[in-house]
Amino acid sequence: MEIADFGCGHGYFSLPLARKVGDNGKVYAIDVLSEALEALNSRAKMERIKNIETKRGNLEKEGGSALGDESCNIVLVSNLLFQTEEDEKVIREAKRILKSDGKVIFIEWRQDVPLGPIGKRVKTEEAKKLFEKEGFFLEKEFATDNYHYGIIFRK
Repeated sequence: MEIADFGCGHGYFSLPLARKVGDNGKVYAIDVLSEALEALNSRAKMERIKNIETKRGNLEKEGGSALGDESCNIVLVSNLLFQTEEDEKVIREAKRILKSDGKVIFIEWRQDVPLGPIGKRVKTEEAKKLFEKEGFFLEKEFATDNYHYGIIFRK
């Protein structure tokens, strides 16, 4: 299984995902900040995880992940859209790299919590509309923690 972690940061999800997919799988950890990728590379090395490939990329640009068309089974988009200006481009990039039966796992900050970023937050209904507009189908919503919501979309 190949997974792309969009906006991976320091690897909060990338590291456990790499353990989960095992030696035959791969995690592409993509972020615009080289410092975050360096920190993730250091942690992966310390933990002897060898199936993470970090990539510096702007996911708001066409081809910004630098991954091939239909190359991934899953794209994780976690706590990213509150930071982007062109959400549709991020979603299109996820669609481009997903295999025909691929899925997006989307996690974002809830509107009603006092913690987290100030400013833009993508409401659940808005996220559904954004993904559906790009041709995704809602598979299910899932519980995360007290601060986020989660949705799985399929291509």
